[in-house]
Amino acid sequence: MSIRAKIKKNTYLDSISLMSISTQANNIEHVKQAMIGMGTDMNKEVIENVGMTVDEIKKATTGDLIIVIQTDKEDQLDAAMEEVEKLFIRKEDKSETKEKTYNSISSAVEDVDSNIAVISVNGLYAAREAREALNNDLHVMLFSDNVSIEDEVELKKLAHEKGLLMMGPDCGTAIINNTGLCFANKVRKGNIGIVGASGTGSQELSVRIHDFGYGISQLIGTGGRDLSKEVNGIMMVDGIRALEEAPDTEVIVLISKPPEKEVEKKVLKEVNKSKKPVVIWFLGGDEESIQASKGHYAKGSKEAAIKAVVLAGADEDSLNKHSLNLPLIKEVQKKLKPEQKYIRGLFTGGTLCDEAMLAAKEYYEDMYSNISKDEKYQLEDSGKSFHHTFIDFGSDEYTDGKPHPMIDPSARIDRFMEEAADPKVGVILLDFVLGYGSHEDPVGAMVPAIKEAKEKAKAEGRHLEIIGYVLGTDEDRQNLKAQNDKLDSLGVTLSSSSQNLGLLARGFVNKEENNG
Repeated sequence: MSIRAKIKKNTYLDSISLMSISTQANNIEHVKQAMIGMGTDMNKEVIENVGMTVDEIKKATTGDLIIVIQTDKEDQLDAAMEEVEKLFIRKEDKSETKEKTYNSISSAVEDVDSNIAVISVNGLYAAREAREALNNDLHVMLFSDNVSIEDEVELKKLAHEKGLLMMGPDCGTAIINNTGLCFANKVRKGNIGIVGASGTGSQELSVRIHDFGYGISQLIGTGGRDLSKEVNGIMMVDGIRALEEAPDTEVIVLISKPPEKEVEKKVLKEVNKSKKPVVIWFLGGDEESIQASKGHYAKGSKEAAIKAVVLAGADEDSLNKHSLNLPLIKEVQKKLKPEQKYIRGLFTGGTLCDEAMLAAKEYYEDMYSNISKDEKYQLEDSGKSFHHTFIDFGSDEYTDGKPHPMIDPSARIDRFMEEAADPKVGVILLDFVLGYGSHEDPVGAMVPAIKEAKEKAKAEGRHLEIIGYVLGTDEDRQNLKAQNDKLDSLGVTLSSSSQNLGLLARGFVNKEENNG
């Protein structure tokens, strides 16, 4: 193996751009691995941990851009590096409108008529930039993670005082005035507003609502820690109030992983005051307390979407609710050998992982995960599966210094091949998220691995059941039908939702029913 590094002094690129370029660089011919990022200590440590560090990298500062590539042979380095360099060259805009670069938020505010700033910088600088945006009277969507909880509280209190939205940090999804920001799906405009403390969960809701023929007025992200004890639901409460005043919103939907009890009481108190119907999907949430607040309790994403569209005017009897294929469950049960008793869920979306796992856990207690809230069922090593295992590849241990799996699926592909080779595995679950910011062909990136895994399983005399869920709409650029067709052609079972992933999987490996 041969390694070459290049340092671009005083060159800054935001994390979304770096993720996209890294993904493209790793697909260049002869490139075995490419690492591209700012010269932070964390990034340099990641490069060192994968065995690609060289002396030049140690000298890089946080304001420098690091490019390091690895090839099989030394004579391949020049051509590979040249191709990587081309990724940084922006194509000239053929229209009359030219892109303009600003060195600060303040300078941009003076020249551009905008009221929202989307910030995606290294976590070391994120709070500073968000503070500057708020002080310039801009709403903020802070995509960056690794921001301290203290900074988050300070920023949200400042935004609240100024009557501004402070979405994030670690806010991956928003739709404001029918424009998707960061990771978002193309959905129709409608009268249902969402306030979400979960990125993929918010995407799931917006897609299901679109699928039922309705649309989104606004989707306000809060960041995943908003309903923690420290942050105290500042953004969710302000989001509810904003939608309460919005004339284009007739129904409000809230989504979160289980909030702190005292924070939940605060949010439900706000719900109780709302003049608009509010559907509440808190994963593992308490139905009794939600109903006592006059909220409409939803156990899962599909139920939340159904209740929202019915409240918005839909005829429930006319909705296609995508019921489970019970004959298929019986058919797959017969194909699996007795020892094939475990489910392995490999997800790019945290809430999708959680919802599928909760559905499966109604049958099986031994559900282990890297994102389990119950210490008893947390994986000791997220790199090693145990019993039924569900992995969120978007969690911090997989994304520190690396692209999000919705952009670069390579880490999940490697793990998929390991799980597919395990003779005790009966079912593997995969999600594929479409929309703005996501991989241009997420299913296509997995096709070779799925083909190889199925062929190996067949050669060993066992059936490998793979269930895929494509989260997207007919308007997303990746083409929902084309993505589903690719999975179907490979013999992958298609699921209509993340909840159905768990319901199907638990049925497929149900040995008692199979033997009964």
